[in-house]
Formats: sequence, structure tokens, C-alpha cells
Amino acid sequence: MLIPIHKEMTREALSGRVSPRALEIIIAANCKQDALSGQIGHDEFHFDNNAIDEGHRYINEQRGFILAALLSPGVLSAWVAFGRLTHTVQDFYSHTNYVSMWLDRHSAPPPPEIDPVIKDLLESPSLHSGKLYMPMDWLYFVPFLRKLSLALLPSDSHAKMNLDSPAQGLKFEYARAAAVKRTIYEFELLEKILTPEMFSKFVDL
Repeated sequence: MLIPIHKEMTREALSGRVSPRALEIIIAANCKQDALSGQIGHDEFHFDNNAIDEGHRYINEQRGFILAALLSPGVLSAWVAFGRLTHTVQDFYSHTNYVSMWLDRHSAPPPPEIDPVIKDLLESPSLHSGKLYMPMDWLYFVPFLRKLSLALLPSDSHAKMNLDSPAQGLKFEYARAAAVKRTIYEFELLEKILTPEMFSKFVDL
């Protein structure tokens, strides 16, 4: 999703759950994943190019970094790891066909009703993400070349599959709702797996 949307979603999900200083560091780390260094050679950061397994491994790796960081005297690196994690889980819903598969099972309920962690959808062999066809996918981001790019790109391209902004239509609202709920889910998962002392250190309230 676009950086301003990542900021909005993360703030919506975590405001009041962590301290203001923790929240700002988490948001900064989330958005840093979209820097150029995070875009090239890091499909796992964004679930691009069908990097489904790699993306899930990356999420688990960040959970491990959070745990390791909280076993040390500091807490900053735990917030940074959680920021990276939140970016990846949020992109899962805008870069894969999870939303489409979920909607295929339902009669278009309101977006807030989407369940972001349906096990058989998360593990479905039909789950896939958009592929980056260069250089045409880059042209998609140039406004006056967007129509040309879309006309030439296949249906499984990132340009045609992404739900990164409201411009992609109604499905964006489902992707956004799922991303916010998944961010809260990941926070609540930390509460379950961390000791009370470690969780208190993490939330910094």
C-alpha cells in the first residue's frame, strides 16, 4: 500500500496500545520498507512475485527479533522489528488475491467484516501475488503512462492485481480493513507469547 496509508493503518491499529514514542518508531520502520533499498531484491518484504512462503518466513523472523530484543536491556530494536513486520502483513492483503478469495465465499458484506486469518485461505494453493514485469510495471507508476502499462501487462502483474490505494476500487476497502485487523492480531499475538514483563516493556505505557 502507499506510505500514507501504511501510516494511517498502523496508527489506527496501535494508537493507545503502545506509547506515542513506540508508535512513531514502529511507523517509521514500517514505512522504511518502501524505500528503494527495500524494493529491490526483497520480494519477501511485500509478498511480491509470489513470495508467499518467503513473506511468512520473514514475518516469523521478525517475531524472533522482537523476542531477542526484549531479552536485552533495550527496546528500540523490538519496535523496529515490529514496524517491519506490520508493513509485510499489511502488504499481504493488498498484493495477494486473499481479498478476492474471501469475497468469493461471501455476499459482499461490509469491509470491516473481513477475517484476515482464515487458515485455509492463508495456506491455499490458489493464493498468489502480483508479479513485477519490468520495465512495464515501473511505467504503471508514471501517471500519463499508466493506461499504456495496464494495456500491455498480463492479468497476474502487480499493476493489475494491487489494492494499494482507493483508486483500485471497492476491494481496496477490504484490503485496508484486513490489514488493520491483522496489525491488531499481531500485536495481540505478542501479548500471548511474551512474558508480562517483556510485553510491558514493549508497549512502554
